[in-house]
Amino acid sequence: MTHNDTTTENGATTGGVSALRVDLARWERIHADDCAVPPGADLAALTAELGEALRDPDPEVRDGAPYVVLRTWIRRDVVDRPLRARLGAVMAARFEDPEIEARTFAPLVLDMIVARGDHDPAWFDAFRRWYPAETDLRGYDPVRGWLHAVAHGADLLGTFGRHPDVDPCAVLALAADRLVAPTELVYAQQEDDRLAQGIARALTRPEPTEAEALAWLDPVEDLLAAGRPPGVPTTAAHVSNALRTLRMLYLLADTGVRPDAGAPAAVRPPHAEALKRRLTEVLAPAFQTA
Repeated sequence: MTHNDTTTENGATTGGVSALRVDLARWERIHADDCAVPPGADLAALTAELGEALRDPDPEVRDGAPYVVLRTWIRRDVVDRPLRARLGAVMAARFEDPEIEARTFAPLVLDMIVARGDHDPAWFDAFRRWYPAETDLRGYDPVRGWLHAVAHGADLLGTFGRHPDVDPCAVLALAADRLVAPTELVYAQQEDDRLAQGIARALTRPEPTEAEALAWLDPVEDLLAAGRPPGVPTTAAHVSNALRTLRMLYLLADTGVRPDAGAPAAVRPPHAEALKRRLTEVLAPAFQTA
């Protein structure tokens, strides 16, 4: 895939070198001051700088004080709806960024925004193009820090799945696309748990019929039923990942899932029993002997 740099209205770029400089020391001071907004602050400029910080190759910048400040300001409505809309557009474009840390932190920021109730169909469209197509699925890199494409995407998947303006069936189909996409990387940083949680959250929506709530499992069943190709002695990584994700989903269907991080109690999906039966069918090939 090729990427072209484009400049947004706030001066940031969606690819290549940013025009904005991130002042980490300032954000650490703001963080230490309970994320209070500096007097006379230009919120548009500060929001744009925070957006750039969340694509910085230095994990101390990307995953440090700027992340906490941005999350806090969005929750407190310091970053208001118009600014969130601008920031959301930047993050949606960032799914095509050439740098992995930019692509994988975009869903974290969009998750903050969509969790506030905001929605733009273009955001989900951009996410849907990126999530199953991403090939760099490393959880942690010793130089760049946490990347976590699958886990960060799973969190946004669940938040989109709960949003009333997003079709939960489209979210579930996207989850299936991610599960069946080939990869040589076995999830090792609880990506399977996070993906199962995102799927379970989407399944708590009341609108889908039982058939619609289960249809997304058909391509996953095809993957697992195919088994190992002749002469291949080991299970493919993406098959192993899918198996473990579905096992966790079975547990969440049985015990319930918190619809969001702040929910007071777990909720079972409306079609939990049918889901458990279907998961048992889909997982059956894992217990067949050669």
